[in-house]
Amino acid sequence: MVLALRYLGSACGRARGGFPGGFSVACGPALGRPWPLCQGGRRASTSSFDVVIIGGGIVGLASARALILRHPALSIGVLEKEKDLAIHQTGHNSGVIHSGIYYKPESLKAKLCVQGAALIYEYCNQKGISYKQCGKLIVAVEQEEIPRLRALYERGLQNGVQGLRLIQQEDIKKKEPYCRGLMAIDCPYTGIVDYRQVALSFAQDFQDAGGSVLTNFEVKNIEMARESPSRREDGMKYPIVIRNTKGEEVQCQYVVTCAGLYSDRISELSGCNPDPRIVPFRGDYLLLKPEKCYLVKGNIYPVPDSRFPFLGVHFTPRMDGSIWLGPNAVLAFKREGYKPFDFSAGDIMDVVTKSGLIKLVSQHFFYGVNEMYKACFLSATVKHLQKFIPEITISDIRRLISFSIIL
Repeated sequence: MVLALRYLGSACGRARGGFPGGFSVACGPALGRPWPLCQGGRRASTSSFDVVIIGGGIVGLASARALILRHPALSIGVLEKEKDLAIHQTGHNSGVIHSGIYYKPESLKAKLCVQGAALIYEYCNQKGISYKQCGKLIVAVEQEEIPRLRALYERGLQNGVQGLRLIQQEDIKKKEPYCRGLMAIDCPYTGIVDYRQVALSFAQDFQDAGGSVLTNFEVKNIEMARESPSRREDGMKYPIVIRNTKGEEVQCQYVVTCAGLYSDRISELSGCNPDPRIVPFRGDYLLLKPEKCYLVKGNIYPVPDSRFPFLGVHFTPRMDGSIWLGPNAVLAFKREGYKPFDFSAGDIMDVVTKSGLIKLVSQHFFYGVNEMYKACFLSATVKHLQKFIPEITISDIRRLISFSIIL
């Protein structure tokens, strides 16, 4: 089993003794493609690192940044399979800075979300990254939703979410003049940001501190070196060998896998347990036409149904001034399939044979059929949106070209 520190999936083996410091860097031929942001940091001209992070999305880059700032003596490299950083999950999401209201009190998710929201605002202020703290309303439009709304409000208070208040119809109109509802949670701390911009800023911090980023490095194999190569001065100092699809390799002491949609497969390559398996769901969004964007000022969300892992179709302002409507959660036929007809036979085979999809479908069959129906027929989605903003019509919206992937 590879000595690895992992964020996703089951726990894996860990190298003994924590992170040692003060290692010399063994230089070798340049691998992959050094990312061009590097200014002042080390060029990616080494094939050996103390720590290698697999995945150049926001999780991998945040991990790399945190490690090098806390342990500046370590040589750290980030490997990314694409030619650019943060172009998958990080660049395909709604951009919402969530406040932490949804998660079970005292859970790690709740603590990280509340603390993370505060830290992202602080970081954006420090770096001059634009964001909008536009707030969010979670709106009950039916009487039967009000008990769930009140319970969600209490949960938010227990989680320490700032500024929460329950508001009635007249206050809903003050916040969102075109929104109808019986009662709502006003969550003013919710915001929006371009997370890819944040991730690229993390990458710049990492490289400025001496870190190396290699793009076009798609990991194919991870293994322990079987013997000390006589030609290398570092010998068995870096016992983990990571090879890419081109036959290039890097060596290291520790591996951190932050591979997003491929986290289970990279976990398996490292000798760890691949469970839980990734089942990709595509988030289909609609776009409100520019002349109708006045209908929405901030985030408008439905009261979530705790039986399902999705928050429901909602209204989301974007940093460019547009308004996204959605998403419908539809099974994707490719892990990085952002369009309806993207397809990968291998990904589908994995989903059918290795995941718990059959059990999920059997438990929530009618919910899934309804999501598929709304994704196919705009009128069905519009009917749902009209529960919140009756003025919206089918002529006011169009489909987005690209979509998000929901794990």
